[in-house]
Amino acid sequence: MIADFGYGVLFVSFLVAVYSVFAAIYGEFKKLPGMVESARRAMLLTWPLLTLTAGILIYLLVNDHYEVQFVYEVTSRAMPTYLKVTAWWGGQAGSLLFWSWLMSAFASLATLRKWDRDREFLPWVIVVACVTLAFFVGMNVFYENPFAQLYQTFDGTIAPHTFQPANSILFTPQDGRGLNPLLRHPGMVIHPPMLYLGFVSFVIPYAFAMAALITGRTDDRWIRLTRRWTLWAWLFLSAGLVLGGRWAYDVLGWGGYWGWDPVEIAAFMPWLTGTAFLHSVMIQEKRGLFKHWNMLLIILTYDLVIFGTFLTRSGVLSSVHAFAQSAIGPLFFAFIGITLITSVALIFYRWEALKSETQMTSLLSREALFLFNNLLFMSILVVCFWGVIYPLISELFTGQKVTVGPPFYEKATGPLWATLLLLMGIAPLSAWGHSTVKTLGRAIWKPAAAALAITVVLYFTYTTIPIALLSFFLVALVILVTLYEYGRGVNARRKAQGEDIFTAIWNLTGRNRRRYGGYIIHLSMMLMAIGILGIEIFQVETQGTIAAGDSLQLSGYTIKYTEVASWDDAPKGVNFTRATVEIYDKNGKLLGDLHPRKDFYFDSQQPMTIPGQLASLKDEVYVLLVDWEPIDQAGTTFKVFVNPLINWLWMGSFLFIIGTIIAAWPDKDPERVTVRTNKRAHQPSAAD
Repeated sequence: MIADFGYGVLFVSFLVAVYSVFAAIYGEFKKLPGMVESARRAMLLTWPLLTLTAGILIYLLVNDHYEVQFVYEVTSRAMPTYLKVTAWWGGQAGSLLFWSWLMSAFASLATLRKWDRDREFLPWVIVVACVTLAFFVGMNVFYENPFAQLYQTFDGTIAPHTFQPANSILFTPQDGRGLNPLLRHPGMVIHPPMLYLGFVSFVIPYAFAMAALITGRTDDRWIRLTRRWTLWAWLFLSAGLVLGGRWAYDVLGWGGYWGWDPVEIAAFMPWLTGTAFLHSVMIQEKRGLFKHWNMLLIILTYDLVIFGTFLTRSGVLSSVHAFAQSAIGPLFFAFIGITLITSVALIFYRWEALKSETQMTSLLSREALFLFNNLLFMSILVVCFWGVIYPLISELFTGQKVTVGPPFYEKATGPLWATLLLLMGIAPLSAWGHSTVKTLGRAIWKPAAAALAITVVLYFTYTTIPIALLSFFLVALVILVTLYEYGRGVNARRKAQGEDIFTAIWNLTGRNRRRYGGYIIHLSMMLMAIGILGIEIFQVETQGTIAAGDSLQLSGYTIKYTEVASWDDAPKGVNFTRATVEIYDKNGKLLGDLHPRKDFYFDSQQPMTIPGQLASLKDEVYVLLVDWEPIDQAGTTFKVFVNPLINWLWMGSFLFIIGTIIAAWPDKDPERVTVRTNKRAHQPSAAD
């Protein structure tokens, strides 16, 4: 009964979203403000309706209603309550409902603002947001019903149905199948919501962009209105990618964090276009350039968000992340095609109105370097997109499944990432409008000399690998240039205001959060780059079967196997097998004990491998129990990695979040109009 009620509320939500679309269009064309307001209120209504729907689904999950197919597939009696709640987004139907719930919340927040100055945008923002919402709710209503119940007919057939078939009875299994063990990791509990928050947030700037195109108001007002939506979307998407990397590092047992998996790339592609968009909109705000380009970037980001959801949810690609198999793929593909064609057609329709207000006059100006930055991001996007769709094309035309592996992506994108690092080091020193080799050279020589000195030290103390030295030089250059620019601003403020250094840093950052938050983000990315370089270039590994008391040697470490134990935990429905190993450094000093283990879940009949990890800033010893070999005191197989610098990646992630929050934090006057200038007069720093 309660499942039927949940489906009924879901269906009403779909009708309300559809009504909102038509009411907004009708009200706008007939110039009926009351009808547009009715559309807005209808859209606001979708959030409490979908919240009620989600609440009902969570009630079913927590209370073991296994007659509901979704509950049966993603939970079991042995699972703790918090995992039953998070199972909401652990399966196909639930994750689509989660997407819709977030979409309705964000759309409601976007339309609760004051619309006095932007009334003409309102109906079209409603239309775009509710078309997207109706599409996802429609997926649940017509194809992936999370409230479908299991019915048994008289011939013994058990199948899920939305409505009870004739001559059938409700079938309730004794227990559920349980959540995939890989999804029970804390990182995976948080990772999907972060990704979805990022995906859904990007719908809002897209909706405003479409409203600007439809109404012909093609100035940069829509960008200023959605700037913080874009930053928060980028923060959530970035956090989702990092959490996904941490999850992969902890549970997938390959000793890495990023495997260029198709679904990883599907989430990475909107991050690429979103990052390019964040840089490019500054050019439009400052110089009135690249209006066509910015529209195209936000359209690409929106459709890549839908494409990413399509790849994850359709199961069309083989992936460790493709937890769902479904026939909804063609519908996603059609929706992406329609929205992309319609959006691009609107750009052509407003082509003249989107022409730049000025021209780019110097290839070394800030705007020119940002353009190069955008082209590099787009080049990486092309590589990623080709790597993802090539297996589909191959299977379509040849019938053969192929896999595009990490070597392809690493070789194709490596030079592009290096060039991006170089631009990150140069761009903060260039000026809007015009820069020369002489002015840039004068600004950069000190940081460049310091970066070169650091590289020389690394050559004599750490590595002689040319690619590593070049990479560390670029990382050092970006860090030093960023600190140099920050320091110039702090010193100028101390002299002008007489502030101490900490007050000057605080006030300087607060005065221009966007710029200095961006600098902190750049620093965080360099910390992450150090971690990536460490594991990609210097990772070493070994594997061996050893008896209790024997040891493995790797990179100066001794890994001594002491014991193994195995036991069942009946309440949790898990068999644990845990080994104990001691880690010694090259001087024989005991650094600590590690406990790599294998967990086998009885409900889902699936194992999970948990590594033992000994972390430091220098490196991390990462020990796995190899699950395809016998495990006992006489001989147990271990796989051991030493991952240099990997923890810099996770430290950089925390700093990244801080920087993005600073950049996205609202100003005291969010409606402030930025004064655009073509001159460098009164420019205290090249980066202003």
